[in-house]
Amino acid sequence: MPSTELSLSASPAPLGRIARSGRIIACPIDETMLLVISTGGPLADQLPVEINEDASSQVMASVVGWRLAAPQSSATHGFAALLPVEGSEQLPTTLRFGKAGNGKRYMVAPRTVSIGEVTAMLKDFAGPQLVHVLGRLVDVLIKPPDADQRLAAITTLLKTGAASDGYIELLGEGHDGTIALKGWAHDLPAGVCRAIVKSEDTFLADCNVAIFQRNDAPDGSAGFVGLLSANDLPRARDIKGIFYRGRGAWRYVGLHERRVVTGPLETPGHIRAMLLQSQSSPQVMLRLRDAASGYDGTETISSLPVPVRLGVDALYQGEDGAFLISGWLLDPDGHVESVRLCRQGGGARLDAAWTRTERSDVEEAFVDRPEFKSAISGHRRSHGFISRIEALGGEAEGPVHLELTLRDARRAYMPLFPVRLPARAAALRLLGSIDPTSWALPDIIDRQIVPFLTAARNTAPSVETVVDMGPFDQAEGTAILLVAEETETDFAPLLGLLALDPQTRQAPIALVLQAERFRRHAVHIRQLSEFYRLPLRLISVEGAGDACDLAQAAAERVNSDAVVLLSSSLTPAITGWYQALVSAYEAKTGSIISPTLAYEDHSIRWAGSTSLDRPDHLQSSRYAGYPVGAVNRLKLTRVATASLDCCILPREALMEDAGPSPTYLGAALKGLDLALRLSGKGYEAYWLPSLQMVGSDEVPGAGSAATARFVERVDRTLFRARWMPASETAQTFFEETDA
Repeated sequence: MPSTELSLSASPAPLGRIARSGRIIACPIDETMLLVISTGGPLADQLPVEINEDASSQVMASVVGWRLAAPQSSATHGFAALLPVEGSEQLPTTLRFGKAGNGKRYMVAPRTVSIGEVTAMLKDFAGPQLVHVLGRLVDVLIKPPDADQRLAAITTLLKTGAASDGYIELLGEGHDGTIALKGWAHDLPAGVCRAIVKSEDTFLADCNVAIFQRNDAPDGSAGFVGLLSANDLPRARDIKGIFYRGRGAWRYVGLHERRVVTGPLETPGHIRAMLLQSQSSPQVMLRLRDAASGYDGTETISSLPVPVRLGVDALYQGEDGAFLISGWLLDPDGHVESVRLCRQGGGARLDAAWTRTERSDVEEAFVDRPEFKSAISGHRRSHGFISRIEALGGEAEGPVHLELTLRDARRAYMPLFPVRLPARAAALRLLGSIDPTSWALPDIIDRQIVPFLTAARNTAPSVETVVDMGPFDQAEGTAILLVAEETETDFAPLLGLLALDPQTRQAPIALVLQAERFRRHAVHIRQLSEFYRLPLRLISVEGAGDACDLAQAAAERVNSDAVVLLSSSLTPAITGWYQALVSAYEAKTGSIISPTLAYEDHSIRWAGSTSLDRPDHLQSSRYAGYPVGAVNRLKLTRVATASLDCCILPREALMEDAGPSPTYLGAALKGLDLALRLSGKGYEAYWLPSLQMVGSDEVPGAGSAATARFVERVDRTLFRARWMPASETAQTFFEETDA
């Protein structure tokens, strides 16, 4: 056929010439659907179609036909048909509509047309029946499961074939991702209808609609309140209009010029205002009532008419978005179905894996209230709870709240205001609030605290401020990296000892503090530095969780090839300690060398770490607890790991990327973990028995002795999970060498 007969102008003549010659125009919708248009006689709505004269390739086509305005003897009706086809790049050459033997055969035009060209042809070809034709085509295309892939074609058809109907006056976002609608229309039916949401993109959704009478709406129209729901919807502010399936055809409802867009807290109130006067199916009314009872920012648990009350003692949010919560739930009659922590677009069950704890104080507070007096028995006191919740989805910075659902489907809420803390600080605070005699303590540690810390994301600390308070750059010798403990407030004794020792008085000293403590103590430290005339550099570190973080961050701000790492909680037992470490390092350059660490009663706290073959002695030392005099005559000894509380090591070792580490609560096992990772990088470790440093092994920030025990258990659990598999093949190092 000449190419002029395939011209795609707006005139109906080309289609008529193709139709008279028994030809059919094809438009691929996707790999599985083909839209064809042509003319002929009247056809049934469902019709078998034989492809390429192959009886085995017969498919059922959905057909929509109409009577031509100017019928001819060979063609009285036009039709458009949708054919399911197998994924193929080749276009069929022939199509036979009808049963074998009496069907009509069509030749397929060799060039396909776009969906936009099809709508232009049908606009002229179907005339006043265009809306009916396009609506029927959309009804077929929108059927699952392929409707989402066909939205572009559906939208193109609807832009031509959907008449405007009414306006949307309110768009309201819900916490669960739904969008509420309010407005008026003529043809919008009550019930559940399919809708296509128009924004920058298009989205397929279900719309639960209830209608109500409105005196201010045009004649024949009614008010509506609806709820759009889908797996993916745009923000309410981005919606431009909605296509919906009306009673007789597809319609389009646009936005009123004075529309209102509300957030999740305001939307439930707007739905409640319309709910009593609205009518729809029971299913829809149930959905709307559920949306109307959504969280609106107010606390409603305390006003429940049943004996149920809830309180939150602490809610911490880690840097990775995870939560750690403690509180209590008084529910003596078992009315509560679930407890959830929610924010807009996200939520998680709080009671799915929480740990219950005894809270006798809760019963005592409510036992005299009439509604609780008969329900509280005194035998069940596990009203407390502690739980961890992984990061919620939805709005990352949005407000959070508790949602309590009763067994009768009623819901109540409590707004929450989490305290944002690093995971380590959050865990320490929570541990400090737990009764040390609680029978639930092992479960709290193993099922809540440890998983919370294991999943925590460690952010790298960074140096905030460097202030030279003396001639640091002009000082000679190996730099002393003095790491301030979290509880250290008086720096005068240690700085005084360094000033009295003639060797350390001349060495460059870098004092490292957390940024918050730097701001509190910088002035006092400057006064001490000027008084003692020390070559002191003060380094402030932001985001450091412990002494290891401080040392690793500050290492780049000192210049010597090796550094003497010293915790501010330690005190040298003898003068000349600095030169002893430097001399030992010169004999074992590139290694890590630590002295003996002793308690104030001169018993050994640390004297070389051996292999980790005993899970009950993770930082094992054969001399722990012995008097210092039992080892001070031993030679320099090779060990599995050094102690980073006090050591001399290459500066590059602190700057080494030694791999990830768990979030420990204490410094002891965090230091051992780092020492093990450095050993894995090839740094040899040695113990210098002739030199001792004195200090305690209290956990900074742990508070009470009971909390310190909790911290030790948490850290041991984290350490075992990280290192015990490796300890099975670890080599035992405890060999004396000549220094």
